[in-house]
Amino acid sequence: MDSKQQIELANKLTLREAFTNKQVLKRELIAGVTGFFAISYIIIVNPMILKDAGIPADLSVFATIISSLVGCLIMGFWANAPVILTPGMGVNAFFTYTIVVNMGMSWQEAVAISMVASILYVLVAFTKVSEILAKGIPEALKAGITAGIGLFLVEIGLEKAGLIKAGTNSILALGDLTKPVALLAMFGLLLSLFLFVRNITGGFFIGIAVTSILGIIFGIKDQATPNVSIADLHKYGSIVGKGDFSHALAIPFVLAVFSMTMILVFESMGLLEGIIPNKKKFKRSFEASSITAFLSGILGTSPTVAAAETASATESGGRTGITAIVAGIMFGLSLFFIPLLSFVPQAAIAPVIIITGALMMNSLSNINMYDFTDWFPAFLIVVLIPFTTSISTGLAFGFVAYPVLKIASKRANELTGATYLLGLLFLADLVLSALL
Repeated sequence: MDSKQQIELANKLTLREAFTNKQVLKRELIAGVTGFFAISYIIIVNPMILKDAGIPADLSVFATIISSLVGCLIMGFWANAPVILTPGMGVNAFFTYTIVVNMGMSWQEAVAISMVASILYVLVAFTKVSEILAKGIPEALKAGITAGIGLFLVEIGLEKAGLIKAGTNSILALGDLTKPVALLAMFGLLLSLFLFVRNITGGFFIGIAVTSILGIIFGIKDQATPNVSIADLHKYGSIVGKGDFSHALAIPFVLAVFSMTMILVFESMGLLEGIIPNKKKFKRSFEASSITAFLSGILGTSPTVAAAETASATESGGRTGITAIVAGIMFGLSLFFIPLLSFVPQAAIAPVIIITGALMMNSLSNINMYDFTDWFPAFLIVVLIPFTTSISTGLAFGFVAYPVLKIASKRANELTGATYLLGLLFLADLVLSALL
């Protein structure tokens, strides 16, 4: 049985069956470890962002790790899906810079807003509403979501590799290719591409490991880890269960809840539609994501969502919950080795993210490029996700444009009630986001 047949088999196995199949188990273990390293930067980056909201970075590290651990285990055992859950990039920015910095609320109130929004997310996920909304997503937009997330990953990977940077006379500019980080990343990219096209099992993980070793040899170390160790765990309780609901009926609180709910529901829906290989696992994956988003507020961090970097795990062959469970265990182990994560440079992770994003762009082939009303809304999603660094913003423009163009072309009969509803909800989200 070749590797493609093994992966197809894994798609159909229950969690127990996957654990007893040695070939599948090996591939899932490698995928889980690869996915963890691809998203491991969140352990450092999330606390740095939440620090601006007032949450101590040394304690937020624990919240980030524990919420990711819990989320991955729930995803693995409940949904049997290879999806890694972590505090979401973009969601944490909304938490910090919109709710706390711009609206002037405390981080405790932001936690309360996240928890209320997550409860609404749970209600959507565990009812038929989730199925109605999912069915309301046209195939062209699903393809656009996958490609948009892919292009977003490519942008993140190129930035981590030092191959692009913010431009002075343009949005982006070429990075300094003479710097050690860029040179190391280009080596890692070439190695990872070679291993990938040769269909080497665990190629992405091998690429990360070899590139990291070279980074250690040449002293390339770029992650500034917070000054924290497992000995500080006893202090963590000071940020657990601190949601402040005292202004829950105030208009700013309610508006923030609506926007946060839109981000959680539709960003999660878009991510899961884009990265889950077996679409039959969407419903339970959506449910697992909603539960963990709620728990993350209690644990003292911004809401968790499916990590786009999960795609690196699925491209490594991950198809069952074992991938998520392994990633969760890796998060747990990282509690004891937080400073050691700095020895895995971003230049080692970037190649995997770039290749994964490029592979996700394949979904564009599923769009009818001869039908402007199909491909233009998808195009908006593809370009606006990376340009705005917000998945929910890209989705909003695409979902508003789709029914508008269909109606304008006198093809309203192709729209469903769910498509209209999604368009109106996203329009409301855009309006409210502009007011917040």
